[in-house]
Amino acid sequence: MTRRLLVTRDSECLKPLRDLITRQKRRTLVLWALECGRESLNLFESLHPDDTRPREALRSAEEWAAGRIKMPLAKRAAETAHHAANDAGDDHIARAAARAIGHVVGTVHTPGHAIGVAMYQITALLFASPRGDWASVMENSCKLYCQRLLYWERHVDDEERDWAGFLLRDHPVITGER
Repeated sequence: MTRRLLVTRDSECLKPLRDLITRQKRRTLVLWALECGRESLNLFESLHPDDTRPREALRSAEEWAAGRIKMPLAKRAAETAHHAANDAGDDHIARAAARAIGHVVGTVHTPGHAIGVAMYQITALLFASPRGDWASVMENSCKLYCQRLLYWERHVDDEERDWAGFLLRDHPVITGER
């Protein structure tokens, strides 16, 4: 089964988000990705309520970001989210939502996955919308992601939470590569 993406990293509407991502602290991107992941999880679970793999993957991303689990366990959780996507068959909404969650876990590992969260989540939202609404869904989603990322940029240090040591480097780390 192919990975059907309606939005790619080169999509024009994502350019402001891509530019914004490049200047963020890792913790900012993680908080933003976790927030996006909750939306993807709600969408996935509305269609496949008995499949807990994406929920477990999102929980693993939170645990890894807090330093409570190590990368191998988080990586397996990300893989299970992608397996849930594969198992969703022709349900393009659920497939894209589960893949977005896999990229949330990936964002904890490397910031280059952050754009994948948006690409897959917007793809899920587009599949969930009437085709005639796609332009507005894409535009509104891109604007919202930028707004929420700017929110986390301003409030990252307000979050009282444990952080894994590797996420405490307070400088932008994106190079455009994964």
